[in-house]
This record gives sequence, structure tokens and C-alpha cells, in this order.
Amino acid sequence: PAHAAVDTCVELAAAEGIAHQKPLVNAILRRLTREPYVPLPARDSGRMATPEWLWSEWMADYGVETALDIAAAHMDEPPIDFTLRNPAQVGQWVEKLDAQALPTGSLRKEVGGFIPDLDGFEEGAWWIQNAAAAIPAKLMGDLAGKQVIDLCAAPGGKTAQLAAAGAHVTALDRSAPRMQRLRENMTRLGFEVTEVVADAAAWQPPQPVDAVLLDAPCTATGTIRHQPDVLWLKTRTDQDKMAALQQKLLRHAAGMVKQGGIIIYCTCSLQKAEGERQVDAFLTSPEGSGFNRMPVDDGIYAEMRTPTGDLRILPMHWQEHGGMDGFFISRLVKV
Repeated sequence: PAHAAVDTCVELAAAEGIAHQKPLVNAILRRLTREPYVPLPARDSGRMATPEWLWSEWMADYGVETALDIAAAHMDEPPIDFTLRNPAQVGQWVEKLDAQALPTGSLRKEVGGFIPDLDGFEEGAWWIQNAAAAIPAKLMGDLAGKQVIDLCAAPGGKTAQLAAAGAHVTALDRSAPRMQRLRENMTRLGFEVTEVVADAAAWQPPQPVDAVLLDAPCTATGTIRHQPDVLWLKTRTDQDKMAALQQKLLRHAAGMVKQGGIIIYCTCSLQKAEGERQVDAFLTSPEGSGFNRMPVDDGIYAEMRTPTGDLRILPMHWQEHGGMDGFFISRLVKV
């Protein structure tokens, strides 16, 4: 109730050390309860909720109109997405989960309910994975019988995709607790993978492999719809640190793949400093000199495709389906 909200805010003012302003806070809020309140348009609300450093990055990367659209999309509550262990059963699970099938094969439903209580959880028929996060593994082509490394793998959504596609997967993460969570997920889903706890910037496989999936650590600004605290937990300093680590990991991954092998580099960041510019820098480095971009040309990703053939997914993409998490994906082939 309005009176309770006013009272709580007045007490919060005192708790913040401005008790002398309690009468002013009370007067302004009481007036707000008496007069009609017209909410700001989503674009303005989103802009006001975005820290200045992040807004400057988006403005520089995309221009004002797209930056406003990104900020507005963050004001929407995101749906829940599922990846099926057996994609052939999509019709069955659309009905059981009361979900819709997205063009990429992910299922989506409105939020609500306790996930472990949903049909199919115990039997490992699906796992929770945002539709954008499910795209990188789909770009690796036919994986049956191939050796694939999933770097920075925990909690295992992409690992499960690779295993479901028939790959022999080595899942690596430097965090033992996070790998324990991956192990629990693989057990529930019924997948067998090789688990390695190690630093992805130093570890080497016994021999070159067919493919590497590097979902690199980042500022995670593409997940703001799910984790709005990211807006205030991350700073430009964090971005600079992450960018340096991403380049280190990407260059190290170059030595893991065999001739003709591919690297999928991706981040759930909206900033080009952690996406497009990382790939550009890699391709001009000594480690990346033997690689080329392998453009993504599937029509279902047309809205997200960059001029160089990478995918730049923004939260307002597929708005008619409920939007997406922000993601950058590049497919690189060792030539």
C-alpha cells in the first residue's frame, strides 16, 4: 500500500544517515501518492537504469537508437528457455511444458513454477539454457565421433549439447565447485564426458582436437534481464580485465585444434570490446594467423549476422518471441 511504501522509504532515509531529510522525503512521496503517476517509456527507464560507463560503450558500439532499444529490452521480464536432450521430441515437450518452439529448436515458456517440479526434469529430458546461449554449439556442424573441448565449461549447458550431438567431450573449468555442479548435471542428463579441473590458459590436450568451444569469462552484460545487478556490479575496469583474459584464452585455444578444426569463440557480453574486437585482434596475432572466420549464413540468424559473418545477438532480437540474452559468437577455422 502507498502509505506503507512511504513509511518504509522515510525509515530508509534515516538508515542512510539523512534523518534530517525525513520530512522532505515524506512530503515528496505523499504528494506522489496523491497525484497521478505516468511511468516513463521503457526506453527512458532503461537509459536511466544504465550506468554511464556502460551507456557510453553501447553508444559508441551501436549508436543512440540501438542503445536505447537495448536498455528498453532490459526492462522486460525474461521467459525460461529449455534445450531438449532429444530434439526429435520437440512436439511432445511443447505440449508437456506448455511451451513454444523457437526457430533454433529451443523451447520457451513464461516464468513461473519450481524448475525441478517440471515434467522431464528428473529423467533428464531437458536442461535450462537461454536460447542465445544454445546457439554456439549448434554452429559446430556434425560432431558425431569428434573430439571436442569445452573450455570454461561449467555449469555444463553447452557440454550437454556437445555430448547430445555425439561428440567425445572434454569439459574443462578452473573451479572445482563449478565442475561438481557440471558433474551433477551430466549425471542427471545421462551424459558421459571427460572432466578436467585446470586453468584453460595453461592446460593442453594430449593431442590436437577437432573443435574447441570457448565461452569466455566476461562482464555478462548480455544477461542483465536475468541478473539486473550486473548493471552495478561491473565496471569498465572489469571489462578491461576480462578483455585481456579473453585474448589470452583465445590465443591459447589456437594451439588445441588440428588442421581444418574450428574454434567457436563466444561471450555473453554486449560490448564489442569483448566480442568483435577480440576476434579482430586474434586474427592479426601470430597465434591467429592460421585462422579465418567461417561466416554463419543460416537464414534463421539473419537479424543477428554482422557484416563479417559473426553473430551479434542483442536483447531486443526476436522480440516477437520474448527477446534474447545478449551474445557474441564467432566461428573460426584453422586453414
